[in-house]
Amino acid sequence: MSTVGMGFELQEKVAALQGAILDQHPRIPTLLREIWTTLKQYPENVTLASEEEIAIIISGLEFQTKTFLAESTMKSAKKPGTVAALKSKGADAF
Repeated sequence: MSTVGMGFELQEKVAALQGAILDQHPRIPTLLREIWTTLKQYPENVTLASEEEIAIIISGLEFQTKTFLAESTMKSAKKPGTVAALKSKGADAF
């Protein structure tokens, strides 16, 4: 299948995910898995996805995991000891 065809398939799945999120449909995990499988098989489709489509995928992940992704990232960076551990490792931490 061509990249264009896979890009269209990705768009269809993202649109279905958006509808499922709005309806709180039990198909959300299946759609997320199908999107992940498509992106894993055709990683070039990541560059074809619009910011809106990416936001929908993130919303689906947040809905499914009951986690706000940006918030959880910020909280983990503020844990005591994280900064100290990075400082102790210096440039080797990266």
